[in-house]
Amino acid sequence: MDIDLVLVPVDGSDQSERAAEYAVAVAERYGADLHLLFVLDERLRRDIDTERIDPEAVAADHREFTDGIRRTFDENHPEGTLETSTATAFSQTRLMQTPGSVVLDVSEDVGADFIVVPREQGEQDAVGRAALYVIEYASQPVLSV
Repeated sequence: MDIDLVLVPVDGSDQSERAAEYAVAVAERYGADLHLLFVLDERLRRDIDTERIDPEAVAADHREFTDGIRRTFDENHPEGTLETSTATAFSQTRLMQTPGSVVLDVSEDVGADFIVVPREQGEQDAVGRAALYVIEYASQPVLSV
């Protein structure tokens, strides 16, 4: 299998941290780069937009999460590159924008060859809701952890 880029959607949860650790292992095994995609739940996005939640606090949480994954990545795969991006799981203006479609769209945009997703944990988190959709519709291999 030829893997140059591994994509892992995350939200800062324990499940997504575990998925990121598996993604680091896959990237190391295949000499691939890693892309962390922070998927913002629609409620979090709404709270940021209405200023109920400080966007800097969310950004700080994402940086802390990323720093932990980056340390693990650098220790295990120092020649690799780790990049991040953020996307909102749902849209008021795009009817077909769902957590799963966001992950697959970003996967195509960044040219991911492999996707690692946290197992579906229920209705509470966008990343968990994306898992089944990604497994069913991804054109790349998918590891669900």
